[in-house]
Amino acid sequence: MKPVKMYTTAVCPYCIRAKQILKSKGVDQIEEIRVDADPDARATMMQITQRRTVPQIFIGDTHVGGCDDLMALDSRGGLEPLLKAA
Repeated sequence: MKPVKMYTTAVCPYCIRAKQILKSKGVDQIEEIRVDADPDARATMMQITQRRTVPQIFIGDTHVGGCDDLMALDSRGGLEPLLKAA
């Protein structure tokens, strides 16, 4: 399974929901980068994604986007193939 990285904050309901979705798909490890605790990480996230909001989710090298993007990808049937792609 591809590594998952997620930029988050401590009390973000969308971050929590995204983690629940990923765990339901068998993801047992998420590299979580807390942008509320690290301003440099927020700046990096904004530079990479051109977005200010969390979560920002990466599966392997693919930027999925936020929680709504993750749910849309899953509803299209694209999440599991992306997670399992070699």
